[in-house]
Amino acid sequence: MIVPELIIVLLAIYLGARLGGIGIGFAGGVGVLILTLGFQVRPGAIPFDVIEIIMAVIAAIAAMQVAGGMDYLVSLAERLLRKHPRYITFLAPLVTYCMTILAGTGHTAFSTLPVIAEVAKEQGVRPSRPLSIAVVASQIAITASPISAAVVFLAGILEPQGVSYLGLLAVAIPSTMVAIFIAALITNFLGKELKSDPVYQARLAKGEVSLRGASVFEEKKGAKRSVALFLIGIVAVVFYATAISDAVGLISDPVLPRNEAIVVFMLTIAALICLSCKVDTAKILSASTFKSGMSACICVLGVAWLGDTFVKAHIEEIQQFAGDLLTHYPWMLAVILFFASTLLYSQAATTKALMPAALMLGVSPVTAVASFAAVSALFVLPTYPTLLAAVEMDDTGTTRIGRFVFNHSFIIPGTLAIILSVIFGFVFGHLFL
Repeated sequence: MIVPELIIVLLAIYLGARLGGIGIGFAGGVGVLILTLGFQVRPGAIPFDVIEIIMAVIAAIAAMQVAGGMDYLVSLAERLLRKHPRYITFLAPLVTYCMTILAGTGHTAFSTLPVIAEVAKEQGVRPSRPLSIAVVASQIAITASPISAAVVFLAGILEPQGVSYLGLLAVAIPSTMVAIFIAALITNFLGKELKSDPVYQARLAKGEVSLRGASVFEEKKGAKRSVALFLIGIVAVVFYATAISDAVGLISDPVLPRNEAIVVFMLTIAALICLSCKVDTAKILSASTFKSGMSACICVLGVAWLGDTFVKAHIEEIQQFAGDLLTHYPWMLAVILFFASTLLYSQAATTKALMPAALMLGVSPVTAVASFAAVSALFVLPTYPTLLAAVEMDDTGTTRIGRFVFNHSFIIPGTLAIILSVIFGFVFGHLFL
């Protein structure tokens, strides 16, 4: 029955892609319903551990946003980009990468994309170059963020295998950072120069291209304080997760496990931001980061549950088919994760659905860590929110989706960045693990 059930899974994912956004989670629920009632498959585990982390982190970020912290960070980013505009293709991904690492969500890129597009236009730089690699960097950085649900989940299942939370970050951060820098270097030569692009010239002639200039930032009273509190929360998470790890052992037999600790710390930080910055908590519910985060929770709920239901029902068949393949060609795990993430549309959902199965098949911890960045291939289908936002914000028309769907501005920078991340992941993995 594996073939018809696999068809149901693929059809559910296709339906989710058609619905888009939160609809991906809805379609995952439809898939679980058909598998359980139609094929009598036992339901897999609902990914509450991943969802609770996303919810808590997003709550703290939304509180910081309402307090003015996000606007303050964007103003710092704009100042940096305008100070060194010639290096925008290198600085733009650095900005989105760092913001994602700090926030644990790539949706922070939304606020910086308009700045990147404007600075690029002002300098006569083809906007598709910095915009494409910036969007890719915001996605890959999820696999290097200390508070992202994907990282925390993978660290949890790798710890019994001898890889600590700190060890995972020690490989993920340098490998993805170096990969994005090299990818940015190559991206800087993609496409025609802006002045030679016929689409841009046509839009310019029609008066469809405009420059807004530097934005005026009005700092709220508690903006800096909210950012400082959020950073304290991240440091607390990293310190505590390291202290309770078996490798460090500063705290033995902890009362508060790592997942619960992250939730507690983030909710506490959200409370402190609301109290010290006088945040109207009613406004948090309508914050853009809160909405996108809660949408992500539903997506993970449906898709990861669907994946876990299918994998657990056929783990023996999967072991027979993929066990020898992954033993002889461990890099194939990265390929599997790459294509799975294009359909599952979430780093956390892909990690939750496939990484436990990969470890059960005998994949080494080093291979799992090195291949981890491949769960970030959310750019392949040109329907991801940050990707679409970058296309919309570039009125020069250089950041575009081609006639054949896959020939868009993000496919080369993204694929290159993931390939390099995996290669460097194996290099740093053998050095540090």
